[in-house]
Amino acid sequence: MENNLLLAIFVLLAASVALVPLAKAAGLGTVLGYLAAGVLIGPYGLGLVSDSDLIHQIADFGIVMMLFLIGLDLQPTELWRMRHKVLGLGVTQMLATSAIIALALLASGFAPGIAVIIGLALSMSSTAIAMQSAQQRDITRTDAGRASLAVLLVQDVSVIPILAAVPLLAMSIIALDLEVTEAVEAMANPLDWITPLIIIGAFIAAVVAGRYLVRPLLSYVARTGVREAFTALGLAMVAGAALLAQAQGFSPALGAFIGGVLLADSEYRHEIESNLEPFKGLLLGLFFISVGMSIAFDVLWSDPVRLVALVIGFVGIKIAVLFTLTSFFRMHLADRLLVAILLSQAGEFAFVIFQFAERAGAMASEDHALLAVAVALSMATTPLLLLAFDRLVAPRIDARKQAGPHDPIDEHRNIVVLGYGRFGQIITRMLRSQGFEMTLIDDDPAQIELVRKFGVKVFYGDASRLGLLHAAGVARADLVVIAVGGHTRILDIARTLRRHFPNVPVASRAIDRGHAHELMALGVEIFERETFLSAVSLGAKVLTQLGIAPIDAMHMAQAFERHDNKLLEESFAVRHDDAAYLGMVRESMGLLDDAMRGDQPTIPVDITVPKRTE
Repeated sequence: MENNLLLAIFVLLAASVALVPLAKAAGLGTVLGYLAAGVLIGPYGLGLVSDSDLIHQIADFGIVMMLFLIGLDLQPTELWRMRHKVLGLGVTQMLATSAIIALALLASGFAPGIAVIIGLALSMSSTAIAMQSAQQRDITRTDAGRASLAVLLVQDVSVIPILAAVPLLAMSIIALDLEVTEAVEAMANPLDWITPLIIIGAFIAAVVAGRYLVRPLLSYVARTGVREAFTALGLAMVAGAALLAQAQGFSPALGAFIGGVLLADSEYRHEIESNLEPFKGLLLGLFFISVGMSIAFDVLWSDPVRLVALVIGFVGIKIAVLFTLTSFFRMHLADRLLVAILLSQAGEFAFVIFQFAERAGAMASEDHALLAVAVALSMATTPLLLLAFDRLVAPRIDARKQAGPHDPIDEHRNIVVLGYGRFGQIITRMLRSQGFEMTLIDDDPAQIELVRKFGVKVFYGDASRLGLLHAAGVARADLVVIAVGGHTRILDIARTLRRHFPNVPVASRAIDRGHAHELMALGVEIFERETFLSAVSLGAKVLTQLGIAPIDAMHMAQAFERHDNKLLEESFAVRHDDAAYLGMVRESMGLLDDAMRGDQPTIPVDITVPKRTE
């Protein structure tokens, strides 16, 4: 299957479909299912896919895309508020964990240089596993999620300095030949005095480009209405941000994260997120499969006791260090333990560091093989530890999940308004006047540009797309208002909301009586016909102009509104029976005429129609 990419893709997808749902149903999580799929089809399983390196390279893009989407969901102000966790938790974790692991290896007989290299590599965690698990639990915005992200950011920044230090540490083990000396010089160059200036300049250029180049480009592509072009632009932005960071000697994932943060306050954020989310999920699954394929079972069976002791040892050390450090940040006991478990495994960059160490002559090939298997096995321990945490630990220590009185409701409700045209603007202004906060979404770039001049923040996006609704936080909303135009479009959005978010109240704009009936059939009970009230109001004004007293005209209008709304509800049951429906409408019109004639004017008036003056 080496040369048949189509067959390889089929096998990967088939294995995922077969094992991932089983692992999810068993409560083991999707990560363990992907790892099992990789083992099954890999060289130590059925041997259906052999080119694991190519698959691993493609899968790494899943990590890059995940960091971009995480950055996209993180406002720059929030990132600044995380600075204490980044420095106090992230940096300290790296130093403490690597030092303890290195000392343990020294006591086991390892040379100082190789002990430090292994300690640094194993101190890093898997961004893919940690953040994927956090997102599946919906805790990325909690203390646990933010603390995990802070640690992972520091680890990503540390990759290049660690790689640069590997040849230097190798010099304490062997005499370097010319090739290794050149590697040292090549890796040392990014640490010279001019590199910080280049990095700062690149960051400033990225900020300027994001504001004055990327956003206008997003606006232009959005105006074309070609959705695949918008998706392609989103993928290009992810790749471009990763390549820019890689060119400066940093982790591509870190560059993607910064690129996402720079676009976090863009009105196109939700649309980009909904477009890229499916790619991220597939590529991350491919990454976990490639890890499962890389587990060398011949190494595992040759020295299982040493391998298991190594995995338990460094996973235990990382849990202990992270649990201790998070205690200084006044986190809940359950959150501290959860962070420690989420970051307990070794990361994907450990494979790169060990490979580079072997190339530099600092590590024997046997040790490299053993450590690579240990890293892969540690990734498999995280879903199992999380399962144990959920079932055995959390119910006993996390009292926050026990039933009890709700916290006082904040005066601002979580409201999502879909559509910011004339209809949506009126609703929004009424809600805002009472202190409510809203997420506003519209798919007209020109309208978004116009209202932005008045200081109104509206996100660009197609409200009929499920991914966008998830990205906008509809699942946690108190109310969703459908204010877009178009008969079919309103029904499509209402149908998606009722199918995927059945417990979220929905208020909708209705085009006419028949459209209102269709919304009622979907379970939307809060709606208003867009021309009905304006027509009733205008009718009252016309009556006043024709000589009816204003108070009587207002009462007639209110009576008409009540009667017509009652007819709307009663006619819903017979809407498909034309004869019954027409009979009910005729009878209702007669009753309305009688009721309206019964309202006599309170003051005699002249009902002569005034002549229009030109």
